[in-house]
Amino acid sequence: MYYIGFDIGSSSVKVAIVDAATGENLAAVHEPENEMEINAIHSDWAEQNPDTWWKYACIASKRAIKESKIDASKITGIGISYQMHGLVVVDKQGTPLRDSIIWCDSRAVNIGNDAFNGIGKDICADKLLNSPGNFTASKLKWVLDNEKETYDKIYKYMLPGDYIAFKLTGVFNTTKNGLSEGILWDYESDSVADFLLNYYGIDPSLTPDIVENFSDQGAVNTEGSEASGIPVGATVNYRAGDQPNNALSLNVFNHGEVAATGGTSGVIYAVTNSKKSKESSRINNFAHVNYAKDNQILGKLMCINGSGIQYRWMKDNLAANSYEEMNNKAGEVPVGSDGLVVIPFGNGAERILNNKNVGSQYCNLNFNKHSDGHMYRAALEGIAFSFVYGMDILKNDNAVINVIRAGNDNLFRSEIFSNTVATLIGHEIEIYNTTGSVGAARAAGLTDGDFKKFGDNITQNDHVMTYMPLKNKAPYEQAYNNWKTELEILLKNK
Repeated sequence: MYYIGFDIGSSSVKVAIVDAATGENLAAVHEPENEMEINAIHSDWAEQNPDTWWKYACIASKRAIKESKIDASKITGIGISYQMHGLVVVDKQGTPLRDSIIWCDSRAVNIGNDAFNGIGKDICADKLLNSPGNFTASKLKWVLDNEKETYDKIYKYMLPGDYIAFKLTGVFNTTKNGLSEGILWDYESDSVADFLLNYYGIDPSLTPDIVENFSDQGAVNTEGSEASGIPVGATVNYRAGDQPNNALSLNVFNHGEVAATGGTSGVIYAVTNSKKSKESSRINNFAHVNYAKDNQILGKLMCINGSGIQYRWMKDNLAANSYEEMNNKAGEVPVGSDGLVVIPFGNGAERILNNKNVGSQYCNLNFNKHSDGHMYRAALEGIAFSFVYGMDILKNDNAVINVIRAGNDNLFRSEIFSNTVATLIGHEIEIYNTTGSVGAARAAGLTDGDFKKFGDNITQNDHVMTYMPLKNKAPYEQAYNNWKTELEILLKNK
């Protein structure tokens, strides 16, 4: 028997097939070859056609089946990971009424901010654990205010993963986890946040039925089977947003465990059993994949926009041939980069800086002393310091950090970067060779709720290496303090 996993991103759709008994990855593909288009009709808008996701999901599904050389009739379970916070609105036939307003669209910022103040910050913090912000609920309010004719035709609103599940099964439903990602979940009453929908003037009946995250959420119908190549009767057993799913893929389920990603942007996702939060804007709190009424496990998510994009920019613009070359030159430079400091926040406003945009800065550059190797090391250190800075904010907001787990396909592959983070936070960083689509596929078999066995299999099969904190912490602390001094100077001037 086999499971198939989908990871619906904004740049591509990834599909993996795993052996149901062992979790072995048999195929992993992505479509399209180039990135999917994001439509930006106006500044700060970002939209995609949901049927584009479905199109590439089907192409990738059939391709994965072919490349794995399996008997497709033996696929029994489906897991779905998807880009968080998007809005899909459909009519009674399930036809999208407009393009999806996706995660990086910021048109609803003021709507969410006004609701935060109008409802009351304390109420939002207690019931939503977040500001309504620029999330799915606020985007739906934007449709009501600006496209009333479209709103009046809505039968159900959905998250991107809900739409893919509908296309496979013909069933409209969602999960608590998904609703929490859209700031649509009331943690006090453990129910849909109807008080927020009522405040926005949105009909609560537009919310789909709620199913448990690890359960039979619908069986593939004839239409879904013909399009995807997955057999009729295979069941959707799991779905989650990409960051909670990334944590699942890395065996991050328990209080004190942290999943980290250092791609174009950086994400720190700390799992906690505490619902106390002083940070309703800089940190977002979501129901984790194993959240339940009697096990209220949350994920505290912190996003750093200026992360790997800084290092990629340097590779593309400083005549470096490869990241390996950059890392080798950086390794010849001492900790602290001989005083050179890089502030990496050059990818827009940063939530961890209270939405200030300080840009990327090179501080203390000395033409007689510093080389390209210094610039590479200072960049790696600057990005690492931003992660540590974010983790300090998380720890001050009742998060506990005992261990960090990360994938083997991003900045954490850099010894300088990982050693810097591990040494400053005082905890090891475990590196795993896995992906979101593989994690989603494996999760299709988690309906038995045995998270320990699931995690043990990941540790046995996917663990690559562990970075331990270095004993000589002093030079790292001095370099970090120098970095924070330069950052504080910039923040005072903004």
